[in-house]
Amino acid sequence: MDLKKSEKSARPSDPVDAVADQPSPSAPDGGKLIVLTAPLTECIDHAGYFIQMAIASLPAWMQWVIDKKYPGWSRVERNEDGSAKYMPAGVRALEESLLRRYPRDQIAACFPDDLDRFIGPKTRVVAVSTHNPLGVTFAAGVYASIFGNSRMPINSAYARKAFAKIKASPHRPQFKVIVGGSGGWQITQTDMDEELSVDCVVQGRSESTDCMDLFESAIRGEELPRTLDVAHPLSRDQIIVPETRTTFGVVEMTTGCGRRCSFCLPDLNPQLDVPKDKIMAAVRANVKGGNRLISLATEDMFIWGQVRTSTPFFFPNREALVDLYREVVDTPGVEHHILSHSTIAPAVVDPELIRQLSEVLLEKSPIHLPRISRHPKKKILSPLIGLETGSVRLARQIMPSKGVPFSIDDWPSVVLEGLRILNENNWFPTMTLMVGNPGETDDDVRATLDLVYEIERRGLFAFMVPSIFTPLHDTRMERKKGVTETKHLSKLQWQLLMKCWKMNLRPGQQSWWGPLVWRLGSLILWLVRLRRLNGPHFTWPLFLFAGAIPEKWMGKWNKIYIGRPFQSKSRAELIESLRPNHRAFVREDVA
Repeated sequence: MDLKKSEKSARPSDPVDAVADQPSPSAPDGGKLIVLTAPLTECIDHAGYFIQMAIASLPAWMQWVIDKKYPGWSRVERNEDGSAKYMPAGVRALEESLLRRYPRDQIAACFPDDLDRFIGPKTRVVAVSTHNPLGVTFAAGVYASIFGNSRMPINSAYARKAFAKIKASPHRPQFKVIVGGSGGWQITQTDMDEELSVDCVVQGRSESTDCMDLFESAIRGEELPRTLDVAHPLSRDQIIVPETRTTFGVVEMTTGCGRRCSFCLPDLNPQLDVPKDKIMAAVRANVKGGNRLISLATEDMFIWGQVRTSTPFFFPNREALVDLYREVVDTPGVEHHILSHSTIAPAVVDPELIRQLSEVLLEKSPIHLPRISRHPKKKILSPLIGLETGSVRLARQIMPSKGVPFSIDDWPSVVLEGLRILNENNWFPTMTLMVGNPGETDDDVRATLDLVYEIERRGLFAFMVPSIFTPLHDTRMERKKGVTETKHLSKLQWQLLMKCWKMNLRPGQQSWWGPLVWRLGSLILWLVRLRRLNGPHFTWPLFLFAGAIPEKWMGKWNKIYIGRPFQSKSRAELIESLRPNHRAFVREDVA
């Protein structure tokens, strides 16, 4: 697919218009030397945690759904000088790095609508952090294109609006535009830097000397490279953890993961855990800044306290983790805490850790799921966990270490046992799956469907979020190609997407009329719009999703595939299967 062509043809509809407002007069004091910003949709943190998932997935024309559900979602808080009261953690880390070289009164972090208050004749750099400027991340393009002919989700439309405002500034010839954040690669890969008026895209972290040298070059007015890869910190002491308020109270906990999945970009970073004193200082700073929510950012929460020790990282440090999380949630002023990413094998390795963390964290969770939670207040914990595939054949190719210390041949058993242990402790994770992987066969999709149906048969639950394979830059699968458009999905692949979402919605349909309205709405949307957009393979999976016809009937008619039951290993059998040198690290109270 020609990403550049598709993105240029995709224009957000009103009210999310990529054409910026007319710039106001210059900043009264001549502006700041360096101005930092991020798209509005990446800055908000008060309208509800799951709004971020929605604005990253829904197409721009469906913004009315967000406006109706969260009427005040775009309201933000400012400091007395007009700067942003909170910003994404990456912007705050860059700000902290810059403050080591430049005076505070020369730097401002602001929301896009306030850029004209800080950009002026003195401005030499405008730095933008963005996660999804063009909507080509794992989930965003999938769900945006399901609902419309544009792949541009809401947050990408707002990113375009921010870039357009910067481009329209009367002072644009005098300053450089530097882009960072996890979505910068989208701009260079699609050759959109000129259209968005971007001078340089930085891949890497602000702690790097090369990054700071880039800003100095920009301030001197020198020509900048189109892209710059900068080094990642090699020790935990080099990591900058900003002591200012961040969006969602995000505080970095670890970098890297160590499992080396071929499709994963963050795992290419060194495996480091942030010292506890830095974490707690950032937590207290967020509270002081008015934040009541904290989320420790990590690729795998379970490696903290076990990095570069004599114990393999996949055997969690129970005492360290429980102590850290207890101190975080017990900090005066912290009312809510949300888990970030994790892996599922540690739940099988140490169920007692999950039980103890549940006792510490559940009371401060803002997420409720009354239909399935056994907590007195119906609260749950929902970390993001990668399931990715139920096919052992495919797992061997793309993520052979995903289940360590267990063999990848036992991956379905690790998932089932891990999910059982998590569910028993009111953990109902959000689990990602990848559809359309390079080399994926119908048998691979059937194996994943077998696992999904087995989860349902056993009464287990997770929010399963399938997305189309996206080759991320610099990963080992960067040049691999899989399915690129939803209309190219096979019937089995469509069934996997629709089956997962049918299961996801059941806990939320508590009224007698909810399922009926959902079925009718799905069918009407299919008749009016979706059957033309998503091809002939979409029809029967849509009927499955809507519950219009019993699945058993559709299975008998060979319209869908009914997952086959299979035998899996128990936790005891999985522990017994460990290599002797690994089995020695299993705690005695859970052996």
